[in-house]
Amino acid sequence: MSDRHAKSKQSSDMHGESVNTSQEMRIRAAWLYYVEGMNQQKAADCLGVPRLQVNRYLAEARKRGEISISINSKLNHLVAVQREIENKFGVGRVLIAPRSSSEIDPVKCIAYLAGKEISKLIRSDMTIGVGWGRTLYSTLPYIERRDYENIRVVSLLGGIAEAKRFNPAEFAWQFAERINGDGYLVPAPALVDSVETKHALIEQCGIGQIFELANSLDVAFVSTGGIKQLNTSYRVGHITEADRRSLIEAGVVGDVLYNFIDIDGKIVDHPVNDVSISVEIDTLKRSRNTVLISGGDEKVEAIVGTLKLLLPSYLITDELTATTIVENYC
Repeated sequence: MSDRHAKSKQSSDMHGESVNTSQEMRIRAAWLYYVEGMNQQKAADCLGVPRLQVNRYLAEARKRGEISISINSKLNHLVAVQREIENKFGVGRVLIAPRSSSEIDPVKCIAYLAGKEISKLIRSDMTIGVGWGRTLYSTLPYIERRDYENIRVVSLLGGIAEAKRFNPAEFAWQFAERINGDGYLVPAPALVDSVETKHALIEQCGIGQIFELANSLDVAFVSTGGIKQLNTSYRVGHITEADRRSLIEAGVVGDVLYNFIDIDGKIVDHPVNDVSISVEIDTLKRSRNTVLISGGDEKVEAIVGTLKLLLPSYLITDELTATTIVENYC
């Protein structure tokens, strides 16, 4: 063999060895970082290379498809659940916050995701309707503060006498303040003592004018409440225990803006529904976009009923709630 051919073969062998060594180093770096949970500096110390080199190994391994991060399978599962709900209930888009255990408070999971999505949906020159409840209230810290122009925030139902954080008026005011909007609050309780009182308040106290704004909503952010356990409505004493049991016997699974509904999304014939001061469901349905923000084991049936009733543009919920809906109602 000539010297030239010998050098060529030797160069080829050395190149192959170099490629194999580089691949091995990438895989070792990936194993230490992703499987053993080392940080990049510890992996670098183990491999005897600078930390920056570990970063390069990991980037190159991802680029070459030599590693697959396990979160992909989780996301695939969530996408499948999203599509099931979208197709079954005609929801424009379903957003699911990860929640791996029933011990985790769903409100905390949902609030972060919902706050970020609310920020994306808001623009200047909008009329925005808002409901109430702990879930909606908890989104406030995650809604981006911005000085929008010509924003009207309309509370979609009456308030409560107690100075609670979850008071509809309090939430609507704080929401409006966060986005530099004008708040339109309902100067009346959410529930009154008679149909006559309800009509008098709406016609004579300016409430009708506020609700008139709801006829041209660009977006409405609402939640739904379950009835089997003590949720917001019942914690503050709006609905008595006798009323709650009576509503359950009538087939109620929850409410949206104090419209008590059954699992089929129909407003149940019950005296409580006649004395609530809130916008009509037909008015809410005319909103250009309706965003339902709810989750939790006790709200599954209420969410299903509300999806059928409102056909919302968005549903923002948590992983366990969404999975339960798919398993039982899709």
